[in-house]
Amino acid sequence: MAIYGIDDHPLMRDAIVMLVRRVRAGSEVVELSELSDIERIMAEHDTPELFCLDLKLPDTVGISRVKLLKSHYPDVPLAVISATPAADVEDWCREAGADVYIEKSAGASEITNALRAILMPESVLGELDDGAGQMRLSKRQKQLIVMLDEGLSNRDIAERLGISEHTVKVHLWRLFRRLGVKS
Repeated sequence: MAIYGIDDHPLMRDAIVMLVRRVRAGSEVVELSELSDIERIMAEHDTPELFCLDLKLPDTVGISRVKLLKSHYPDVPLAVISATPAADVEDWCREAGADVYIEKSAGASEITNALRAILMPESVLGELDDGAGQMRLSKRQKQLIVMLDEGLSNRDIAERLGISEHTVKVHLWRLFRRLGVKS
């Protein structure tokens, strides 16, 4: 399986690749500076496991490529890593199909934690059947359900758990996927 790092700035692309390799050593990482050749390039590499996509690419307008990637690869997680403030575009990206939105200003540890959460195998998170046909949730997922029931915002949850808001969003994405819900 391959992880695609798509960013037109070489330094940022190198940083994303470095963080991906920190999370998933040994994975094939495919670097792209634009999306125009993605179909041809994907034919030469393994099945995609994750897309890390910058919003502002030379051949991209707004969230069009988020929609395109998710329409062709709906089961492949898509992390938008952008310099654009989350308040400006995160909701649009998530509506278009992005699984997580990470600001480039978040820093290496927050980006690493978000990527780790999205790439971590479900079995590691305790998302297994308990043998009686019942769904088992991880301790973190149970915590999230309680906090959501309390009406806490993502920011409040992050503060209470001592993690970044980006990491909360990734945990919520996994929980929602596990439960088969959108929100």
